[in-house]
Amino acid sequence: MRIYQYLTAYVNRLADRRGVMRWLCFGLLLSLSACNIGRHLPAGEKLYAGTDINIVADSTVTKDEQTVLKTKLAELARPRPNSQLFGFPYKVALYYLFGEPKKENGFRAWFRKKFGSEPVLASARAINANAAVFAGTLKNEGYLEPSVTGELKEDGYKARGVYQVNVPQRFLVDSVAITIRQEKDTVRRVMQATAGRTVIKKGDPWRLDAIKIERERIAQALKQRGFYYFQPDYIKVLSLNDTARHRANLYFALDPAMPEAAGVPYAIRNVYIYPNYDLSTARSDTNLRKSYQTDQDFIVVDSSKQFNPKLFRDIVAVRPGRRYSSRAQDLTLQRFINIGAFKFVRNRFAPDEQGDSAVLDVHYYLTPYPSKSIKLELDGTSRSNNFNGTQVIASWRNRNTLGRAELLTINANAGIEFQVNSGEQSITNYRFGTEATLTFPRLVSPVRFNYDQRSTLPRTNATIGYQLIKRGGLYDLNSSQITFGYAWRRNQKIEHIFQPFNINYISVSNVSQAVTDTLISSDVPNIIKRQFNSILMSDQLIFSTLYTFNYNSSPRSNSPNTFLLTANVEPAGNLASLIFRKPLPNDPTRRGLLGVPYAQFIRADVNARFYRKLTPTLTWANRVFAGAGFTYGNSQGFQIPFTKQYFVGGINSIRAFRPRALGPGTVPRDTITSFPPFQDGGGDIKLEINTEFRLKFNKYLEGAAFVDAGNIWTYTNTALYGEGSQFTADFYKQLAVGAGLGVRLDLSYFLIRLDVATPLRKPYDVEGSNWVIKDFDFGSSAWRRQNLIFNIGIGYPF
Repeated sequence: MRIYQYLTAYVNRLADRRGVMRWLCFGLLLSLSACNIGRHLPAGEKLYAGTDINIVADSTVTKDEQTVLKTKLAELARPRPNSQLFGFPYKVALYYLFGEPKKENGFRAWFRKKFGSEPVLASARAINANAAVFAGTLKNEGYLEPSVTGELKEDGYKARGVYQVNVPQRFLVDSVAITIRQEKDTVRRVMQATAGRTVIKKGDPWRLDAIKIERERIAQALKQRGFYYFQPDYIKVLSLNDTARHRANLYFALDPAMPEAAGVPYAIRNVYIYPNYDLSTARSDTNLRKSYQTDQDFIVVDSSKQFNPKLFRDIVAVRPGRRYSSRAQDLTLQRFINIGAFKFVRNRFAPDEQGDSAVLDVHYYLTPYPSKSIKLELDGTSRSNNFNGTQVIASWRNRNTLGRAELLTINANAGIEFQVNSGEQSITNYRFGTEATLTFPRLVSPVRFNYDQRSTLPRTNATIGYQLIKRGGLYDLNSSQITFGYAWRRNQKIEHIFQPFNINYISVSNVSQAVTDTLISSDVPNIIKRQFNSILMSDQLIFSTLYTFNYNSSPRSNSPNTFLLTANVEPAGNLASLIFRKPLPNDPTRRGLLGVPYAQFIRADVNARFYRKLTPTLTWANRVFAGAGFTYGNSQGFQIPFTKQYFVGGINSIRAFRPRALGPGTVPRDTITSFPPFQDGGGDIKLEINTEFRLKFNKYLEGAAFVDAGNIWTYTNTALYGEGSQFTADFYKQLAVGAGLGVRLDLSYFLIRLDVATPLRKPYDVEGSNWVIKDFDFGSSAWRRQNLIFNIGIGYPF
């Protein structure tokens, strides 16, 4: 003890004299304190070091089952041991480092609380408790005759809990039946009618969780058929087990002590709606003498008459004269919340008797948002082409524009964007725009769409907007757009978006003298002149129709696998070709409106993403994108419009290449040093594949390792980039491949991402080969400047 105190005092004096040695001294103190952890523990106590579980299983229990059981039991073991580093409880050492605190707010108390951890002591009582928990867990999983023993094994000042778990043969379900007394005939008919939907099938493992889910399913089926007071606890389960065959017969029956009211179906008598309910006006806005009825027999009480009664015909699925249904009730509440007009939604059911029938009066108390509001936002932006920046958005909203919760939003924005990691091609953009959107919480259409009326309400959206991009002082890109369309859900997994009416006018103006000089310069390659000239001459009208299909395999489940699919189809110019048939004066081969040609093309793409959770902290994410656009008619021989072209490279694409620095085809754009900073261009066809492993280190920090591959191509027009740009049967030989590592900071509201990547394969030959792995030279600064690409982004790349 004296030696330890002497060394501690000496190290402290040394640290005071030589500040550069402080961390070294701290490590020495920590090492010395490790030898004294046992001395600091209470007499006769040991530090709990962890849990060891030895599975001894019946031959019918597979290795995979044993692994799952061992993992599950380990997660249930208590207590949790202190954190260890290479087997050393460093936080306990820090807890005892400076001894017992003498002051509650002193340095020692602060240090112990900040860096230390109170020792977790081994306990024989915990061993017995864990053994009981393990045995109960095995029984709940169908291993109905387990045995578990445990003991503490000491090693110096530590002790571990060691358990031997004997796992017998698992019981399987042989049959499932529902038995109801005849006097409960109404309940019996409903339960037996839903028996075919049971979640437990013959041959399934006997599991308590599955039995609970089946009870919930039966109870939910009854509540959807009028049994307002029915609860899962009113269903009892009898399991008759055949120990010789390890089979079980399950019988679901009603509890004899079930309240009489739980077996009575209720009907809806009256539905009262208070759409302007507030504590300050509660008396006047719940006065039934001021009510008025809609054509659906809802009794609406609203002294201000702020909302059109037809709104509630769209929202309320609980209707007078029908039986009570929990599904209709949940749908009604969901619609009231999602419609965006009401801040608070509360409901109350009042049971009553009407003759020989049981009835319910339903009351909905709705507190609306202020109808008009204004908001000012400052946003950070991160785009797929590596443009990052900021913008200011002023937004005015009216949540009840036409009396049926129509949302009118008018936005005005201004911002600046600068392109990072683009070398000499980096430019700065200024954006200005305004947009007005009117959203109807219903279908505004003479044609009725087939949508799931048990889901959220469909929406009709009408938008008009204008956007101005001042591109680095070189030229201005003007875009005016009008859209009208619908969005609705077929079910929880499938969403449809249909925009039958979409007009976009694009024009280029204010072309600078620098651009003109560049186009006539002899030092600029002809490929760049042709490409940029096509952008400057790309004034055109786009009359298109857009359909989008969205699929989510598991919107509300905890499945380890998630599959997302987005598919788009956009034909353009077909209706315009029937209306505008007069040739343009400056180009008799094309037709248009007011001297501007309309584009005619069809564009389709698919974006598929698959995520698999390999462990609680490791996720495997994948994406496949394939898209193509083809021109015809009025655009025959041209590429699809610039705003509809595909691009690759950048923070959300192939991260080993700078934005728009790939393709089309074998065009080596990223190595042509004479490209001007305003060069742009894309392709008609795109293929991209990404795979990424995401590892969560803690709540805030994640790591990633990824591989990206893909390219773009032209379809028929090779005048711009040459023959190597065209899509052919050898497209797979022109794929670019890159790989890299990433770090992500998860701040809950958003995620900041830093990725570094390098090319593995280029679509064109580099010294006789497409693969450039052989050229890796991390020690060369020139190689690093050319091949290490750093990407900073917001959110995941896919």
